[in-house]
Amino acid sequence: MIAVMFVCLGNICRSPMAEAVFRKMVEDKGLSDEFIIASSGTGRWHIGEPPHIGTRLILSENNIEVGNKRAAQLKSEDFQKYDFVIAMAQENVVDIQYYFKKPVRRLLEFAPKGYPLDVPDPYYDNNFEEVYNLVKAGCQGLLEAIIKQEGL
Repeated sequence: MIAVMFVCLGNICRSPMAEAVFRKMVEDKGLSDEFIIASSGTGRWHIGEPPHIGTRLILSENNIEVGNKRAAQLKSEDFQKYDFVIAMAQENVVDIQYYFKKPVRRLLEFAPKGYPLDVPDPYYDNNFEEVYNLVKAGCQGLLEAIIKQEGL
């Protein structure tokens, strides 16, 4: 099994979006049995809450299920369980390195050239469509990289 954890600040906007988008891409390739996919946040503010309505709406518009997702906080044990811990933005990388002393990559490092490296937080700007498009590009690149690396 290949375990992938997406991480943002509060686990209600970007990382649950990435979790749902990546899960759908994995399902579409018939690889669901090969993956464990989850998301979490570095902060505690939203633990137990469902994804932001903006995330739920953009996923629904794109026929992607979010399921029963509830916000969770990243834990030190996650670094033993997950093969790939993928941050949404540099601020998440900094938090992870500060609290957990672990290296981590950003999702958009896997996107085609020309994309920014950070997925902006749509919580205040309501730019959920832009964020969805960035997440989709990053998830596609990440999945291709994992397929190649793991020989799937």
